[in-house]
Amino acid sequence: MVNKKLYNIVLSLGILSFLIILSLFVFDYYKTYYLENTNFKEESVFVYIESGSGLKSFKNQIGPLVKDSTTFFNAAYKTKYLLNIKAGKYKIKKGFNNKEIINSLRFNNIPVRVTFNNLERIENLASRVSKFIEADSLSLMNSFFDPYFLTENNLNSESIFSIFLPNTYEFYWNTAANEFRDKMLSQYNSYWTESKKEKARLLNLSPIEVSVLASIVQRETPKVDERPTISGVYYNRLKKNMKLQADPTVVYTIKQKKGFDTKIRRVLYKDLKIKSPYNTYLNRGLPPGPIYMPDFSSIEAVLNLENHNFLFFVADVKRPGYHIFAKTNREHNRNKRQYTNWLRKNNIRR
Repeated sequence: MVNKKLYNIVLSLGILSFLIILSLFVFDYYKTYYLENTNFKEESVFVYIESGSGLKSFKNQIGPLVKDSTTFFNAAYKTKYLLNIKAGKYKIKKGFNNKEIINSLRFNNIPVRVTFNNLERIENLASRVSKFIEADSLSLMNSFFDPYFLTENNLNSESIFSIFLPNTYEFYWNTAANEFRDKMLSQYNSYWTESKKEKARLLNLSPIEVSVLASIVQRETPKVDERPTISGVYYNRLKKNMKLQADPTVVYTIKQKKGFDTKIRRVLYKDLKIKSPYNTYLNRGLPPGPIYMPDFSSIEAVLNLENHNFLFFVADVKRPGYHIFAKTNREHNRNKRQYTNWLRKNNIRR
């Protein structure tokens, strides 16, 4: 009887101990994976994990965002996340538990939207893009000017700017410089369909030359409806082997000389003598590269240029942004008087 009683006591203690241990195990499991573990007031925060981040760097980033870093890193270790820390942009919501945080870091790399337009130089492009993705401006510039890439794609340090078509694109934040460049080349090649290439061939222009001419046209007028007419003027001059004498190319050469932050309201006669391959008052044909990032409307204006006999144009002071066109130099000089008179009247000297 005594033995049976003792047996029951021991059995009860054993069961109780087992239940206590089981409870501790369940609580520890729950605390490790399912207990809320965020430490910020915002509804959510974004975490940017750099490529090649080691454990120390990862701990420095995540540590301040969780209440209990011990349980988080314990969970991250047990789920083997720490063996494969993934670069990218990730969103952690307020109230997430460790499992939800780890799943977000493992599976939910968030794309970023990269928008660029109205840029004057490839350096401006690199600077802008570096604000959206992990690659910095220096690595982007090195990628753009990589000799092997340029040779393989029949480009050079001047014409490379042509392949970047202004638009909004989607990338992962951890996109490398070469990945960005290669995607832009792919977008450029996709844009240049056979029908567009055929239009360029009929004008005796390459796609790169179309972009170069489009950049001049865009800097010449903000009026989209006038761009095909201006494209026609420059095309007529190219056919006649006349110098383009495009003021925007002179403005570009002035900026090359004085700095691209220089504000220029008027081109002076002395500026026409600046020595530069971009100065179309000194050199025949097109400049070696774009003087601006042309948008799609400017490229289309060249491909679908207006067929006419105009060879000259000058700003129309009565219609800001538009121009007066002429077939002869004599007619052009007559049209030019209204513009030079307006400049004098408004005391615009530079």
